[in-house]
Amino acid sequence: MSTSYAVVALPIGRGGMGSEEGYHRSDEELLGLVARSDDAALAELYDRYSRSAYGLALRVLRDRALAQDAVQEGFLAVWRNAGKFEAERAKPSTWILTLVHRRAVDLVRREQRRRGEPLESAPMATGEETSEEAELRERRRRVQAALGQLPELERQSLELAYYGGLTQSQLAERLRIPIGTVKSRMFSGLRRLRDLLGEAP
Repeated sequence: MSTSYAVVALPIGRGGMGSEEGYHRSDEELLGLVARSDDAALAELYDRYSRSAYGLALRVLRDRALAQDAVQEGFLAVWRNAGKFEAERAKPSTWILTLVHRRAVDLVRREQRRRGEPLESAPMATGEETSEEAELRERRRRVQAALGQLPELERQSLELAYYGGLTQSQLAERLRIPIGTVKSRMFSGLRRLRDLLGEAP
């Protein structure tokens, strides 16, 4: 699934530190909290580095939607791997941006494979479902089933963003809730969704 949710920041999760407290913590402290599943600590790191991460991904991919995907995937990797961070080997900012860069490079390679497929290998329109089409259909079914297992508010935010193409600001305006609440719902929902789908970081 291509997670083009255009998530650009998010504070405050289910429990954990408050946003004001997060402003006074170092990056190393925040990563330590993320390793203990603190959503709000991840939100603070996202706020600090999402712009730099997006700029980096955009330079690699030259596509806004794919760059957003890379940033989202990169920060999900931060969530899953924060316990592996070693301060003596790299600064937190370098480590975070490296994860985003890796996701961006992976996306470049994926797009190159997709676009470089020889014409003769493309499936003919026979009216029968190809294996790739069947896999895509099954993938969509699994995603829909996983979305149905999310808390209603998280599911609503993801569906409006992914299928409706709304930004976080637009979501906040439409739902008449603070943008911080939108950010929290988006990231919590995406994290749950990846867990439900059993996807690797």
